[in-house]
Amino acid sequence: QVQLVESGGGLVQAGGSLSLSCAGTGRTFSSYGMGWFRQAPGTEREFVGAISWNGGRTYYADSVKGRFTISRDNAKNTVYLQMNSLKPEDTAVYYCAAGPAAAVLYSPGDCSYWGQGTQVTVSS
Repeated sequence: QVQLVESGGGLVQAGGSLSLSCAGTGRTFSSYGMGWFRQAPGTEREFVGAISWNGGRTYYADSVKGRFTISRDNAKNTVYLQMNSLKPEDTAVYYCAAGPAAAVLYSPGDCSYWGQGTQVTVSS
C-alpha cells in the first residue's frame, strides 16, 4: 500500500510555470507506475501523463505534450510534474495516482491509490 501527497499547486498567469510534487510513503513506491490526472469543475477526471516504475517511459495527453514533463526519483519516493507554458484551460485540481507497474495509467480505473489533489489556477 502507498499513500500519496501532492504539493506545489497555486495561481499562475498564462504562459507561466508550476512544478508539482507527489510524495509517496512505503518501501514499495518504486514498484508502482505513476500517473497525473486533473479534474476541472463539472468535468470528468482526465489523464495528463504517466511514468513507468523506473522512469524509463513517459506518456502524455495530447493537450499537454511538449509543455508538461513527468519525472520521478525513487530514492525520494517522489514523482514530479513540471508544467510550462500554462494556459487557462489547464486550470483544475491535479491528482497523482499509483497503479500496477505493468500498466500504463491512462484511465482512473487503472489506478489503485490517489493523492488528495492540489489546485492549479491559470489566469488569463
